[in-house]
Amino acid sequence: MTDPLPPPVDEGPADLGVGAFSSSAPWLVEPAAMAWRSGIEALRRQTRAEAPRLTRRRRLPPGLRVFRVTALLGRALVGWYLTDRRKGTAESRAGLSVRLRRTFERLGPTYIKLGQILSSGEGLFPEELVSEFRLCRDQVPAEPFATVRRIVEEDLGRPLEALFTDFEVSPLAAASIAQVHAARLVTGEQVVVKVQRPSVARLVRHDLAVMSWISPLLVGRIPVAALANPPALVEVFGETIVEELDFRLEAENMLDVARVLAETDERALVVPRPHPHLVTRRVLVMERLDGFAWGNVEAMRAAGVDTAAVLHAATIAFLEGALLYGVFHGDLHGGNLFVRHDGRVALLDFGITGRLDDQQRLALLRLIIAGSAYDVRGEVEAIRDLGALPASTDVDAVIRDLGLDRPPVDPTTMTADELTAQLRDVTKALLGYGARMPKELMLYVKDMLFLDGALAVMAPDIDLIAEIVSIVMHFHERHGERIAQEIGMTSREEIPGLDLDAIRASFGVTEPVERLTYRELQERRELIRRRLEQHNRGRRRFRRHR
Repeated sequence: MTDPLPPPVDEGPADLGVGAFSSSAPWLVEPAAMAWRSGIEALRRQTRAEAPRLTRRRRLPPGLRVFRVTALLGRALVGWYLTDRRKGTAESRAGLSVRLRRTFERLGPTYIKLGQILSSGEGLFPEELVSEFRLCRDQVPAEPFATVRRIVEEDLGRPLEALFTDFEVSPLAAASIAQVHAARLVTGEQVVVKVQRPSVARLVRHDLAVMSWISPLLVGRIPVAALANPPALVEVFGETIVEELDFRLEAENMLDVARVLAETDERALVVPRPHPHLVTRRVLVMERLDGFAWGNVEAMRAAGVDTAAVLHAATIAFLEGALLYGVFHGDLHGGNLFVRHDGRVALLDFGITGRLDDQQRLALLRLIIAGSAYDVRGEVEAIRDLGALPASTDVDAVIRDLGLDRPPVDPTTMTADELTAQLRDVTKALLGYGARMPKELMLYVKDMLFLDGALAVMAPDIDLIAEIVSIVMHFHERHGERIAQEIGMTSREEIPGLDLDAIRASFGVTEPVERLTYRELQERRELIRRRLEQHNRGRRRFRRHR
């Protein structure tokens, strides 16, 4: 498989040396000349320090809003308890998910944003919860244009007409934190303008305090939390959303991701240029990019775009950013990606960006290497060092308790009782060890799950084993010496080789197959899902006839 071939850097705008941007520059990015970047690192540190204060546990209710939130959540939980709780696992979770989604929408922007994050956590959160909260996305009423005008003029310091010759009244999209409008600058460039909703910053901070007070009361009372128990989820959510409230940080995220893509020479992805001057806490003016909606495979292929190559390039770029630089787009979903007519992927919305410190990045790198070499102990140690397990965790005990030292078992050969018991035992053991999902690890896993799901539409017949071998070889050939040095080896030849049995085992396949398509993998997953559903229906019939 080959990556899309973008134009050579030396034939494009001068700023392609500092970032992976489009080939037609409305302006040039010169980071040192962007006034809004002044003090940006101090601002980031200050913002990160704010989240723990906002989500700390409180003994007393933080203000009157806690009573409204408690009343609405309580009504949802009581309704579920009286009607849906005894219907069986899947139906019970579905009923609770509907009630929670409706409650979140009534509670406003902060809760809608939480719902949107849950909606992109397929594989991290129950399927019923993810499906229901997808209805939160793109269904937020827009602010009146008079409000948008006021915020733009206050933050940019000039009348709207002094900056723009055109400014669309109806937004392109309206989300919980902000909405986006198409516009044209007086200098002629087509742009999009992201405008923060009024009072949302104050409301988010207040709501985080309320969430941190209520969440401990929900522990063990709702069947949707899994390892991300309510207090831990609020903590991760707080770290994520507070950074979204200052668009200067988002613009800096755009520059950082673009720089990483340029340094790795991954020109198959592009980032919109933030404007050199028109960026404030509540307003972000950026280059307008367009293309095919992500997943519109029919239109892409009709235009000659190789969708499998697009997905391959996106996966490589994502992994390089995370593993080599510790910086990656933290909220990949279909609404944040366009595929351009030349096959390049445009990344949008950088409010949520993963940033791993060196310890976390190296732990993630060791996790990937250990996983591909079937080094179980190395995997558990890396997971611990990522912060998903306490630093004092007994690694040998985890391996023993989770049965990681036993040969893998094909889940399609297990009975529904065996599958259910295994899931229950693993979850119980992890919770017993104090497992949690740190913010950056959650963002990384969530993005990987999105890319996994994208295979179903973009490349369902791709050979997964061959694709993984291709990606591993890419890293070995292009970055092997650097990786070896960072993990304490003298040369790339010392890096453990790829264990195909480990790759097959990661997909739940124990037989020595040479080829496995995503379509075949989905059939295996569907078989397991049906088996568990039949098991749950049988349990419900048994309870009714007792």
